Amino acid sequence: MEEFSRIQRLPPYVFAVVGDLKMKLRRQNIDIVDFSMGNPDIPTPAHVVDKMVEATQKPVNHRYSLSRGIPNLRRAVCDRYARLYGVELDPDKEAIVTMGSKEGLAHLSLAMLNPGDVVLAPDPTYPIHKYAPIIAGADVRSVPIASDRDFFEDLTTATRQAWPKPKLLFLCYPHNPTTEVTDLDFFRKVVAFAKENNIWVVHDLAYADLVFDGYKAPSFLQAEGAKDVGVEFYSLSKSYSMPGWRVGFCLGNPRLVHALARIKSYLDYGIFQPIQIAATVALNGPQDDVDAIREIYRERRDRLIEGLARIGWEVPSPKATMFVWARIPEAFRKMGSVEFSKLLLTEAQVAVSPGLGFGSYGDEYVRFALIENEHRTRQAVSNMRRLLSGAPE
Repeated sequence: MEEFSRIQRLPPYVFAVVGDLKMKLRRQNIDIVDFSMGNPDIPTPAHVVDKMVEATQKPVNHRYSLSRGIPNLRRAVCDRYARLYGVELDPDKEAIVTMGSKEGLAHLSLAMLNPGDVVLAPDPTYPIHKYAPIIAGADVRSVPIASDRDFFEDLTTATRQAWPKPKLLFLCYPHNPTTEVTDLDFFRKVVAFAKENNIWVVHDLAYADLVFDGYKAPSFLQAEGAKDVGVEFYSLSKSYSMPGWRVGFCLGNPRLVHALARIKSYLDYGIFQPIQIAATVALNGPQDDVDAIREIYRERRDRLIEGLARIGWEVPSPKATMFVWARIPEAFRKMGSVEFSKLLLTEAQVAVSPGLGFGSYGDEYVRFALIENEHRTRQAVSNMRRLLSGAPE
């Protein structure tokens, strides 16, 4: 039978290799300390859960909702942007609720892109930034991202070498997986570059609130003229520990927001209304829980970084996100990230994400997600100590 062309265009899912091995070991009753998936384990704040339960008791909330999100929730996220970033947004024209950022990014790509369009995406990057354009039929060109590279030099090179001219640039700061951070001046340069080259910008601000050591993540929309050239996605998954609730937002350029709203109107009836009501309470209510969640991740970060240092694996301490991006120890580097990740699993019972899964420039790295408690982190470090001490010559 004929193959499905969109499925054929998707690259092999690297994470499945490690995931399958992890499941095989668990079926053998082997205890795995799992840092592989960025799946928050911290409970959703109690007052948010209580509001959802209360709203669920009302039959009126059991009906179809709005695909673009209820007005109160759109107003709540716009109020957040005004309060934290000084950015004024029209909740009717410049904001839409999505089923998590991932769904919104995918459907916006379908709305914007034609087969053969060129999209620029960082390498390494969160996979949906590449897969969404690929599913839409576009061609993706990589822009290397690393602390020792000049992003705008690489961006200029990628733009000049692309044919046809790039239509869209994906960005994500604080960055998953590298944990790189940036400042508002960076976004000002992005806006200038986008206007000069007539490129749309989509910025993923998933880790807006998971910031440490005094660092504050700017919004792309704070840069003057940003709404002229693009949108920003924000999510409650990490900030409020609501990953399974699937509440995200697309904010900014009214043309792009309208395009996403139009395509979503054909595809869904919106999120279950009690969830939207509870999400409104999360945004409008006290923010102490966001601070507490941030502190938990900071403590986990410190424990893991300190533990790795004790066993001779020196890794920079990230200023943001819920991840640690660790360059593979030199003795094991030639293995590549997939084989090294498999070795950690089989010999140390520690699961991480291979950097290759985020792009070719990530193959000398693995990503730890900070989803294990202090006791489990100590256990993982102890297990890895034995492996690293027996490193091949």
